[in-house]
Amino acid sequence: MSAKEQRNAASDAGLSKQRVVVEAVRLADRDGVEGLSMRRLADALGAGAMSLYHYVANKEELLDAMIDVVFDEIELPPEQTDWQSAMRSRAASAREVLGRHPWAIALMESRTTPGPANLRHREAFTACLRRAGFSVVMATHANWLLDSYVYGFALQEASLPFDTAEELADMTEDVYLPQLPPEEFPYLNESAAVLAAGGYDPAEEFSFGLDLVLTALEPLRTSE
Repeated sequence: MSAKEQRNAASDAGLSKQRVVVEAVRLADRDGVEGLSMRRLADALGAGAMSLYHYVANKEELLDAMIDVVFDEIELPPEQTDWQSAMRSRAASAREVLGRHPWAIALMESRTTPGPANLRHREAFTACLRRAGFSVVMATHANWLLDSYVYGFALQEASLPFDTAEELADMTEDVYLPQLPPEEFPYLNESAAVLAAGGYDPAEEFSFGLDLVLTALEPLRTSE
């Protein structure tokens, strides 16, 4: 098919790059990114696979655009606040967005041709740290540490077999405790019993860990 024929087919299907990328994100949210192909995407759009290449040259370019959508959904660090509050706000937003798009977690740092939203986000992130007094090297350390924490937590959270504290409590009593006889696993049994009875909410772990990271970074703001 000639380039003109591809453009005509795309026009007939009512396609645009935005529509192609949005549908790709929707499919990845539903089925994961591993099974995403240009053929499956074209089928979902009701178009011919070749017509998609008018908008994205290949799957790598499509992934670049998809990740840019994810970065665009993450709130930039607020400027009119202290650096810790800004980083906390940004981290909470990133966690929420990655919860909606868990397929993106492993791809956030893999793109070698980042899109405009990706670059705007990284510029704002770095600017916040530099204005707070972090040197270039220390800002880089902070960037790696904060992203590693957020991405790692989001990845772990996505794999949990429960969604709420109530579900965890029920699983602990019905599933976990019977597997933890106190004579063999006294500390695990004790922990499971205490946490289940106390209404433990694992969602609070994110703020707990993030506060520790931010507190540890504070003294490094004026380090060279």
